[in-house]
Amino acid sequence: MTIHEDPDIYRYIVLASFALLFAFPASKVITDKALRRRYHIVQAITLVGAIVGAKIALLMGDRGWPVVPLESWRDVVYSGRSITGGLIGGLLTAELAKPLLRYPLPPNDHFAAKLPFSIALGRVGCLLGGCCRGLPHEGLFSIRYDDGIDRWPAPAIEIVFQLAAGALFIGLVRRGLLKGRVFSLYLVLYGVFRFGTEFLRATPKPFGVVSVYQVLSLVMIALGVGFLLARSRVSSPILQPSST
Repeated sequence: MTIHEDPDIYRYIVLASFALLFAFPASKVITDKALRRRYHIVQAITLVGAIVGAKIALLMGDRGWPVVPLESWRDVVYSGRSITGGLIGGLLTAELAKPLLRYPLPPNDHFAAKLPFSIALGRVGCLLGGCCRGLPHEGLFSIRYDDGIDRWPAPAIEIVFQLAAGALFIGLVRRGLLKGRVFSLYLVLYGVFRFGTEFLRATPKPFGVVSVYQVLSLVMIALGVGFLLARSRVSSPILQPSST
């Protein structure tokens, strides 16, 4: 399959993925108005942390920073983003913000359940925009960009994973399973998936055959396992029964 790269389509689809993430407010399950306001503040802070983390991870993974100095501030502004860094940065920022804002509730499972669908839509932008390419590979499902090289369909593989993860999480939320720990499970699953599929991606491998993103994947797995073990399965009375 041949894909003609279109950076504009990538930008529009990424914006649509953000819109999808906030189109169906997950805060509706929080009945206490004061806590709902704090939740919105935590979400805003988390978004900032995710953006910063996504930028830093991309600069490290693709540009070799801080070992390789950046040429200008444009490297930061126009460098793109990394999902691995975004997830780690968002998680750490949220966990730091919660005690400061006196927000006692566990992570919102409804938000975690729709997150993979937003990321899947973003990967559609990657697929059509020509970024996040796979290594050269000739096969039945290979894709070819304007450079004329057949490659592993890395973005398409991730789209399938994200949709499957989203479907699994919807089932967990509806059944009330892993309350407050769905996002932690996502960190583990995506960390394992990303570590394995990085071997198919055309990303710099400064550690032999291992990329910076694989190191970040191991960090995600460790954080996910840690929070899975630490989170209580007791649901809060301030949360209404799941309806999603």
